[in-house]
Amino acid sequence: MSWIKSIGKDEAEGRIKTLYDRIVGPKGQVDNVLAVHGLRPHSLEGHMALYKAVLHHYGNTLEKSFLETLGVWVSRLNGCDYCVEHHFAGLKRLLKDEARSAEIRASIDNDQIDDAFFGRERCAISYARKLTEHPGSMVEDDVIVLREAGYSDGEILEINQVVAYFCYANRTVLGLGVNHVGEVLGLSPGDSDNPDDWSHS
Repeated sequence: MSWIKSIGKDEAEGRIKTLYDRIVGPKGQVDNVLAVHGLRPHSLEGHMALYKAVLHHYGNTLEKSFLETLGVWVSRLNGCDYCVEHHFAGLKRLLKDEARSAEIRASIDNDQIDDAFFGRERCAISYARKLTEHPGSMVEDDVIVLREAGYSDGEILEINQVVAYFCYANRTVLGLGVNHVGEVLGLSPGDSDNPDDWSHS
C-alpha cells in the first residue's frame, strides 16, 4: 500500500474511523492515497476538504471533466502513475466518450497536447505545465494570457487550484510510495452540491 504504516478500514478506531466512514466507497474501499494519512487524521481531513473544494464543488464553473483532465496532465508531468490512472478512470466516466478519452490520454502520454486541445483549453494546459515544472518563473503575463483566452478570474483560480492540488497529491503519493494494491480505480466524491459529502462512488 505504501512505505509507511497505513491504517486499514477494518482496524480504524476513533477519529480516523469517523473520517473513513465519510469517504468509504463501494465494498468498503478507502483509496490508498487517503489511507496513507491514517496516522494523522487531521491531515486526511485537510486533504479531503481541499480535494472536494477543488474538484467536486458546486461553486466551480469549469467542466469537471476538464478539471480532471488538468489533474491527469499535471500527474503525468510529475511522473505520478497512481494519480494518472485514478483520475483518468474518473475522466472517462465523466466524458462517456471512448474516442475523446483515448485522444486525451494519447496526447498526454505522448506530451503532444496540441493533438487534443485547442483554444482556451490549450492555454490552460500550457499554464498548468509551466506552473508544475517551473513555478518560480510564473509572471503576471501567464494569467493575462488565460484572461485573454476567455477565462474569468474565478476560473483562473480554479485552474490554479487544480494544478496546486495535484502537485500536492502527487508528492504525497510519490514521497510515500503509495500504490494501487487492492483498489478500484476512478472512485470520487459524486455529490458536488454537498461539500460535506465525501463518500466515494
